Amino acid sequence: MNTHTDVAILGLGRIGSAMAERLSQTHSVRTWSRSQAQGPTAAQVVAGADVVLLCLYDAAACREVLEACRPELGPGTTVVNTATVGPEEAAELSALVSGLGADYVHAPVVGSVPAALAGELTVLTGPDAGPTAAEVLDRLGRRVSLAGAREAAAAKLLANGVLADTLLTLRRSLRLADSLDLSRPTALDVLASTALGPVVRVKRPLLEQPGHVAAGAQFTAGALMKDLALLSRATGSTPWAVRDLDVLLATGAVGADDDVAAVATADLEVAGVDIAADVVAAPEVLRPLLAYARGHATGDPAHFRDAFLPTAHVEGHRDGVFTSWGLDEYVALFAGQPADDEPVRRRQLESVDVHGRVGTARMTLWHGADTFTDAFVLVRTPEGEWRIANKVYERRDAQAVPGTSTSPV
Repeated sequence: MNTHTDVAILGLGRIGSAMAERLSQTHSVRTWSRSQAQGPTAAQVVAGADVVLLCLYDAAACREVLEACRPELGPGTTVVNTATVGPEEAAELSALVSGLGADYVHAPVVGSVPAALAGELTVLTGPDAGPTAAEVLDRLGRRVSLAGAREAAAAKLLANGVLADTLLTLRRSLRLADSLDLSRPTALDVLASTALGPVVRVKRPLLEQPGHVAAGAQFTAGALMKDLALLSRATGSTPWAVRDLDVLLATGAVGADDDVAAVATADLEVAGVDIAADVVAAPEVLRPLLAYARGHATGDPAHFRDAFLPTAHVEGHRDGVFTSWGLDEYVALFAGQPADDEPVRRRQLESVDVHGRVGTARMTLWHGADTFTDAFVLVRTPEGEWRIANKVYERRDAQAVPGTSTSPV
């Protein structure tokens, strides 16, 4: 190990701090964080460094910090960027640094704080890492050789897309375990032996907890969502994980500063309704539908007033009789308490289609002995808020069953 290599680390978030601790055991390390109130500037920390390690949040932060360090970047300096950015952003940052005469290595990492402290990260880097940069990166983990900055950035987005899919699959698996009356420890023991095993083993202490606060988070749900947005932009598509995580964050089921483990253990039903895997819609479109489901789950009329336009009508067939209610008549049917059999009721949002400022949606509700199909017309108001303009419904299998409650829809 070359203890004479001078490393400047810019960015002391969770992973940056862990890298600094690891490298300081064998290298001369100086650090800078934008949150520090006083001390040397980023340019002063970079001056004379052999390797400048960027541990920043996104491409905008990288550009800002590199511009501030411009006078100190030149021949003899290698900028190693570990930030998760899009492929084109990585290429732009490479051109920026190369234009100053310095070398650029894009090297995002797979792994979190414990892996960084132990030198067990997977480092995705191109063949442009010279011996000095390679020696620093080898101290952090195992290098995977890729074609260059674009490919390294794309590979990191792929890895984080798989992580999101795995967490959401784990969430569905824990829901199945609950339905089978398996305890959480038993379910995790079983899932640890499946393809979900690596995530279960790493995150198990958090998976066994009811909530995940920011303190102790190793990789946050908000940061994962940022990376999924980059993946969506780079591929020109919307991965299903984007929709699921977007809804969890928008409804508050998961906090942006929560560890990503919270994605797997958040409320297994969002607002009292399951959302079909092929439903892809923005949170603002889903909001009134979730409020509607929450109204049924709680019996609180306020949720229905939040979901519908004041001018909305609810019309449909109940036991062979056509009914038509204005909103006031409809909400008067709810007494402010959930139905006695609410714990066993199910609801699924099955489709959402948006066309500009209008849309349609369909939800199935299994309420006691009855099954309802609800069809909604959605509209975006002049104020930019989505609401339910009207609802029609069909009530089926409505024979009374002794001891089973029914409710309006």
